[in-house]
Amino acid sequence: MNYPGGCNIGTRPMDLHLKGLQRMGAVISERYGYITAESRVLTGAEIYLDMPSVGATENLMMAAVLARGTTMIKNAAKEPEIVDLQNFLNRLGADIKGAGTDVIKIRGVESLGTAEHTVIPDRIEAGTFMVAAAMTGGDVVITNVIPEHFEAVTAKLREAGVEITVGDGQVRVRGNPPYRSVDVRTLPYPGFPTDMQPQFMAMMSVARGTSIITETIFENRFKHVSELRRMGADIKVEGQTTIIKGVSKLSGAVVEASDLRAGAALILAALVAENGTVVENIDHIDRGYDRLENKFGSLGARIIRVHS
Repeated sequence: MNYPGGCNIGTRPMDLHLKGLQRMGAVISERYGYITAESRVLTGAEIYLDMPSVGATENLMMAAVLARGTTMIKNAAKEPEIVDLQNFLNRLGADIKGAGTDVIKIRGVESLGTAEHTVIPDRIEAGTFMVAAAMTGGDVVITNVIPEHFEAVTAKLREAGVEITVGDGQVRVRGNPPYRSVDVRTLPYPGFPTDMQPQFMAMMSVARGTSIITETIFENRFKHVSELRRMGADIKVEGQTTIIKGVSKLSGAVVEASDLRAGAALILAALVAENGTVVENIDHIDRGYDRLENKFGSLGARIIRVHS
């Protein structure tokens, strides 16, 4: 296979994936921008991840399911999606325990069967709608969610002054801007998710006071800063930290989505900006949100997709 793509938000090395597969007996070669992995039989092994990578944890779990013997993944990612993958694979006949903790144990089985499985709700999409409701002063009920999966986002919104009511499988957000500025530091789950950092920065751009957002996961995840500045935001970047001085209003502009969550942040900023805003490169946004303009439009936003 060739090297994976995804959003250009920093280096996304494959070394954790490849080292884990090598520990299980795969022969890996890299030439001319392509990766080749070969193995007749994978064997269970003890694997320590240098960092709790979600993708590496998932790939190694799937590889270990049919491997001979037992595999232990240590310093594993703890995200809800890891637990969901374990539940799905176990329904197929796998033998996996420990997802949601930093040690996952997989006993290899001979084969897998079939099963029905419902994927868990998207916690980042839910968080994006929560921020949108707060920024616009809306009163929105978001259903079919698992509130425990985005508690860090809920806590920060409440700290800023947003009224949030958590129910069974739903959250209600009642916005009353402007909000207090708060500081955010992105961390692996259950910390504040890096995938909500751009959206929260958009909100802090119109909050009262000065907030500091520190990005610890990806080293190049501030590309939305220059676009928010086009709209009148007062943001200064110092290494992996941004200092945001809230302004009373943003102005519409022509801006460009550099990646998925940056695009979402620009749409949130556009919802509260004066005059019209054009967000270009929306293909990035479509990778993570299904018909976002229709959903916001159903809530009263004046937003249309322009085909060019």
